[in-house]
Amino acid sequence: MTTAQHLDLIDRLRAQSFVDIPVRLGRHSSGPGYHLVRLAETGDFWEDDGSGRREAADQISAEYTALTQALTERWGTPLVFTLRSPAALVAEGEEVPQPWEELTHSTDHVHVWRAEDRWLVACVTQWGEEDPYTLMAGITVTDPP
Repeated sequence: MTTAQHLDLIDRLRAQSFVDIPVRLGRHSSGPGYHLVRLAETGDFWEDDGSGRREAADQISAEYTALTQALTERWGTPLVFTLRSPAALVAEGEEVPQPWEELTHSTDHVHVWRAEDRWLVACVTQWGEEDPYTLMAGITVTDPP
């Protein structure tokens, strides 16, 4: 997908109603007050000697930079939130609202923009060292933690 296609998908998500019960369909997950979508994903690194990981990290980083620049042009300077504190709360069994709880498992920070009555979220996630890098975007009405 191109940055323009990413922006189009984010705009469509902004216009969608939220669902009452959490659901996952393919590259999307939605629930009360949020939508998350995987915009791009690298291959995994189970059989990688390290060279593919660096190339994949550079590629996803370039896509992330292009997306954050485009969102900044539309919505202004983003806020950058660390998810370390919410991740620690989750690890201690505390409740953190979605989509923030889901994101704490795979990234340590997010860029967020206020877009009218909703927050736009962008980040790169990776569940484990051998798992793919994923460019994520989200829409939520829940304030960042």
